[in-house]
Amino acid sequence: MNTKMGAGRFIYEVQSDWAKLPAGWSFHEVVDVGVDFQDRVYVFSRGEHPVMVFDRHGNLLKAWGEGLFKRPHGLTLAADNTLYLADDGAHVVQQFTLEGELLMTLGRPGQGAAFMSGQPFNQPTKAALDPKTGEIYISDGYGNARVHKFSPNGKHLLSWGESGTDPGQFNLVHSVAIDNKGLVYVADRENHRIQIFDERGNYLTQWNNMHRPCALHIAGQEEQLVFVGELPSSLAVNEAYPNIGARISIYDLKGQLMARLGDLRPGVQPHQFLSPHGLAIDSRGDIYVGEVSFSFKGRSLSPPRELPSFRKLVRIS
Repeated sequence: MNTKMGAGRFIYEVQSDWAKLPAGWSFHEVVDVGVDFQDRVYVFSRGEHPVMVFDRHGNLLKAWGEGLFKRPHGLTLAADNTLYLADDGAHVVQQFTLEGELLMTLGRPGQGAAFMSGQPFNQPTKAALDPKTGEIYISDGYGNARVHKFSPNGKHLLSWGESGTDPGQFNLVHSVAIDNKGLVYVADRENHRIQIFDERGNYLTQWNNMHRPCALHIAGQEEQLVFVGELPSSLAVNEAYPNIGARISIYDLKGQLMARLGDLRPGVQPHQFLSPHGLAIDSRGDIYVGEVSFSFKGRSLSPPRELPSFRKLVRIS
């Protein structure tokens, strides 16, 4: 019997073995994913083949990026059919063609800005592009508490944010996304919230009642929806508590919760999530989910081993 998850008009069938990998290949763990206008799926992983491209049936079309990245983190597919890949280990965000040709590098490879200096970049995590202007917003990240804005040709325009818990402050700014009105959504992970800003970085509002929002993706045209991957606890004091993360939450643009996908507890079974780190939606409303399962749990097992890190959720209602 196929595993299903969700409720109401958001019910999905889980396809854990959707991606067909060649013998001997693995993802190791999947940090992010994107889908182009032909529903080809771009998977960014920390394995030997960092960028893998699949058709919508899970057949591998090509792979590239071997030796190019220090620690892959975020993938964004732009409207001009280029990829923006955030490498937090190298302190850069790079723009590539879909075939892997490097077009632009933001940041200095291997030379991060000083910790919490506010200067680009110290372990950037994700890029988002304004669909109308092409301007680039980058969440920065593990070693900063900032969002940076760049012109389409890479000129730094402005930055905002600092460490803290007040409105406009961040405690690990982990992802960024733009809606069709140009508003900027920021996953403020360890403050357990999403903050929303205008194009100048002015604070507008925030959404609470989520647990460690990690993945962030906005999809749709007439009805835009916000998909949030939430991590469970990494603290011994509450890691056994149910219903705190390890799920995907779906919101409308007013912040109303539409559905939650997953189980009460984290895990690696088809109905569970362990560490949803990257999300993308195709033209049919199907969800592709990447998880950093090795970093979150696999490396601490004895012996260390890879765990499931990628699946497709097929929307059936």
